[in-house]
Amino acid sequence: MTTFVTLPGIGGSDKTHWQSQWEAADPSFARFRPANWDRPDLADWQGALEAAIDAAKSPPVLVAHSLACLLVAHAAARVAARVKGAFLVAVPDPASSEFPAEAASFANPPRRALPFAALIVASSDDPYASPDYARRCARDWSAGLVEIGAHGHINGASGLGGWDQGRMLLKAFRAGLRL
Repeated sequence: MTTFVTLPGIGGSDKTHWQSQWEAADPSFARFRPANWDRPDLADWQGALEAAIDAAKSPPVLVAHSLACLLVAHAAARVAARVKGAFLVAVPDPASSEFPAEAASFANPPRRALPFAALIVASSDDPYASPDYARRCARDWSAGLVEIGAHGHINGASGLGGWDQGRMLLKAFRAGLRL
């Protein structure tokens, strides 16, 4: 039974990424499958998200990284009744000079409260977003926020391996949801 839908960012998550390691270790994680990981299109990614949610046996927790966090914000109203919550890691700032041009359709995410529980996990030295941006998203989306210190973009290059701290944060977040 799928309990979690993993939503990697642009490029997908390779084998060194904690999302891939969580999926490999736990069958309750299932990855959404957009048509193109490298040339993301918001409409395609929203359709892939909805298909992954519909394939789950019960409303899942979304586990998003980077660009997929913006996907969750854009799709929130459409999927609200079908998800339990969202665990959002390394939310990128579309106004950042580092934001990929090919992801332009994800810019301008809604700045209103998400219709489900959410937790943002942020790094103090993320090249794609400042801590202030993560704090603003948490306020705008009425999400919790955990700042974990200097861990870059909280991805495979961050050297986190299976990211045990992240699993503990997800476990605590899920425990607080009405399941």
